[in-house]
Amino acid sequence: MQSWPSTQVPRVPGTPRPLRLYDTAAGEIRPTAPGPTATMYVCGITPYDATHLGHAATYLAFDLVHRQWLDNGHEVHYVQNVTDVDDPLLERAERDKDDWVVLAMRETALFREDMTALRVLPPKDYIGAVESIPEIVETVGKLLAAGVAYRVDDAEYPDIYYSHLASGRFGTVSNYSPEQMATYFAERGGDPDRPGKRHPLDALLWRAARPGEPSWESELGPGRPGWHVECSVIALNRLGMGFDVQGGGSDLIFPHHEFSAAHAEALTGEHPFARHYSHAGMIGLHGEKMSKSRGNLVFVSRLRADQVDPMAIRLGLLSGHYRADRPWTDEVLSTAQDRLARWRAAVSLAAAPPAGDLVDRLRTHLANDLDTPAALAAVDAWADEALSTGGADENSGALVRTAVDALLGVLL
Repeated sequence: MQSWPSTQVPRVPGTPRPLRLYDTAAGEIRPTAPGPTATMYVCGITPYDATHLGHAATYLAFDLVHRQWLDNGHEVHYVQNVTDVDDPLLERAERDKDDWVVLAMRETALFREDMTALRVLPPKDYIGAVESIPEIVETVGKLLAAGVAYRVDDAEYPDIYYSHLASGRFGTVSNYSPEQMATYFAERGGDPDRPGKRHPLDALLWRAARPGEPSWESELGPGRPGWHVECSVIALNRLGMGFDVQGGGSDLIFPHHEFSAAHAEALTGEHPFARHYSHAGMIGLHGEKMSKSRGNLVFVSRLRADQVDPMAIRLGLLSGHYRADRPWTDEVLSTAQDRLARWRAAVSLAAAPPAGDLVDRLRTHLANDLDTPAALAAVDAWADEALSTGGADENSGALVRTAVDALLGVLL
């Protein structure tokens, strides 16, 4: 699957800071510590609707991870999937009398446009579930052969499930209680009441073909893949075990990231699947999480159509800490627009205050678990000084423009 165009990331003078990031599994902020090539997998969209600000906030967070690694001199191997066949997509296509393939292609194209406008650096590998089916079939076959997966006793629909305790490490990503797991599994795409399962928490690997649903012929029988195994296979086959960061929204902690890890660890006998699990908070509107089921979405494409500068959208989303659940309001947007105008005015001055200390503070704040509120405040202070009292450094504006571009992804 084709990714979106990249943008040139300038080099910033001075001394980079190694990135420290909160690890959900460990419950603490700790160094990411990649090798020469940093590796990251971020779970992508299910393309049945346009990119909303909750999506955008997640991909901006991991764009900052990408940029901090680049600043530290690493190459970055970034992988992202597209769940281009799954129940929500098929349900939306049926509701709207649309072709599910056309719907997925249309919304994926719009997502690429939104990511390009927001200056999110693209993944090296951008992989759809459909194109990964041969890999998934092979992996499910191996899990069956290893005895960690099983078919339900259903002559009509012999679905294949993963025995959730097979890896011996289930629960170490989320650290959730059994009661929390049961609740989230039922709420987030699980099927605890499926007859024939050995345990309510066992996760679907291969869904046998049903009338009216897309399916693919395979040695497993005709069908289509489950959700969690898709990401497990795509990440494992491109990054291998022990890649640096597994990322996504906080609603993916369980069951999605827990099962993706469990599948890979049961298959390979190795752990961890990822060395760091990082999760972005939810964006809310009118006091509720922004979600398709609630119908309270603010779309990036709609804001762009209303002539909102994508850099203001980016600044608005970066104004809160990436791990925090936070609201999107008219005030958030207007504050971001004002901030963008002030920054652009300041870097356009013929001379301004020295900016070396600002660049150091930017790096320090972002290296500390992507502390964007502090980073933005530091640029605010420099811009306010530049606009109120001026300065004598003719190169300062260019340095700030470069640093804000490279480290925050904001084009001034």
